[in-house]
Amino acid sequence: MSGLTPKSITSLGLLTWTGLALATPGSQAQTANIPAIAMFLLFVSITLAITYWAAKRTRTASDYYAAGGGITGTQNGFAIAGDLLSAATLLGISSLIFAKGYDGFLYCLCLIVAFPMILFIMAERLRNLGRYTFADVTSFRLSQRPVRTTAAICSLTVVIFYLIAQMVGAGQVIKLLFGVEYWIAVVAVGVLMVIYVTFGGMLATTWVQIVKAVLLVSGGTLMALLAFSKFGFSFETLASKAAAVHKDGIKILAPGVMFSDPISAVSLALGMVFGTAGLPHILMRFFTVPNAVESRKSAFVATGLMGFFFLMIGLIGLSAVVLVGTDPQYFEGGIVGGKLLGGGNMPAMHLAHAVGGNLLLGFMAAVAFATILAVVSGLALAGASAISHDIYANAIKRGTATEAEEIKVSKIASLGLGVLAVILGIMFEKHNLAFLSGLTLGIAASANFPVLILSMYWQGLTTRGAVLGAMVGLISALTLVVCSKAVWVTVLGNPTALFPYEQPALFSMPLAFLAAWLGSVLDTSETAAREKAAFAEQDVLAETGFYKKQQASPTA
Repeated sequence: MSGLTPKSITSLGLLTWTGLALATPGSQAQTANIPAIAMFLLFVSITLAITYWAAKRTRTASDYYAAGGGITGTQNGFAIAGDLLSAATLLGISSLIFAKGYDGFLYCLCLIVAFPMILFIMAERLRNLGRYTFADVTSFRLSQRPVRTTAAICSLTVVIFYLIAQMVGAGQVIKLLFGVEYWIAVVAVGVLMVIYVTFGGMLATTWVQIVKAVLLVSGGTLMALLAFSKFGFSFETLASKAAAVHKDGIKILAPGVMFSDPISAVSLALGMVFGTAGLPHILMRFFTVPNAVESRKSAFVATGLMGFFFLMIGLIGLSAVVLVGTDPQYFEGGIVGGKLLGGGNMPAMHLAHAVGGNLLLGFMAAVAFATILAVVSGLALAGASAISHDIYANAIKRGTATEAEEIKVSKIASLGLGVLAVILGIMFEKHNLAFLSGLTLGIAASANFPVLILSMYWQGLTTRGAVLGAMVGLISALTLVVCSKAVWVTVLGNPTALFPYEQPALFSMPLAFLAAWLGSVLDTSETAAREKAAFAEQDVLAETGFYKKQQASPTA
């Protein structure tokens, strides 16, 4: 881990900034917003310094994947909140509230609902059964190779889709702040992401998340309160003025603007709630704490932080309707109601400027960028661990790979994921961040959650059922996403969508459960009988953590 030095960190930081600064020599934003530039550089330097510190302390596979299990519950709660309070939250959800009112806030409510479920039915069992990835849990009593390979494929798919939202957010923030080309910003994020994951592992990713979460909640709260003060701290005044100036009028204060039919709303809600419980980079966080008590504390702290911040997001979105939506300086050509400068995901950034000038804009833009860097690092680590730990070490090498070999494969995988994330981030430039995250969560709810929850609570699950359920959930969700307007029309350029709804979970998640159940009950093999019999041992460990079974399974 000695490849990262203070000199190289400084060089990387200067190189990143130089590339951004030279991209558009005549950019007004760069010369006018010196505080923004200074804070941007400061935050990037801090995160690189954390990575250098973590690199010196990352020696084993446990250090790399799970921070050695040495993160406290409170620290991990901040890191989990940091993972979920991403660019999609700060930029995407606030822009949805800005555009659609109350319906945008539904995204927040769904995420909050997910965490009590994680707290009460998943956190303890995850910590007691797993080591590095959720595939450790699903394969505990099942055949290692097919289950781990399937889980890794599902994890990688979810990670890649979630990475898209973060890369789009990064590109738009830096484009607004510095006036550079969108693709340059995306490439810069990809480079920094690979650095964090390659050198620092989970320890660096965790502490970057903690620092970022504190800054994001603090900055978001300050911005919300400054905006709220413009309305005398009266929500009634804020709501009435927002309704008066918004194109949809009073409708923005009630459900129904964005979701005209209940099927779309229910599908989104299912995807958001159960998809959150199936996100690989969130599930990995429960393996960084020393015991099940701390894992429950993690979920509790994360729930509190997120709940508070979502209230601030609601204030930010509604305040932007009035303070940004009526100000010509934030629109292209000064035409109120036209295209926002920097794209449709930028109301929060413009609001920061409206209430706090260049200083607050610089701070929030830097925090947003740090947010994106932290989240993509966690995602990349989850994806890389699926390749190195689940596929390479356990499926291909059958547990014979050394820790050094496993870590090496993980670093190579993180580089590949970085390149792929950059390409897809450029392709999906025009999409709303919250919407992209919603699609991702729908896929996670279909591919990961059914098999994960069944493996922990249903004795009848077999290897055949687990593989069939995961693949049916993944394929059906991906098919519906590709056939929806988001991809079939917007990305591929076709005139009409083949699938009339934009969220797949309502249809694909039941199919996954059905396939897992059907595959299991129809499996009458001796292997299936041994797998069912092994559930009692698994259940004792899941409940008590009394003993640990690492690699053994009924059928390896």
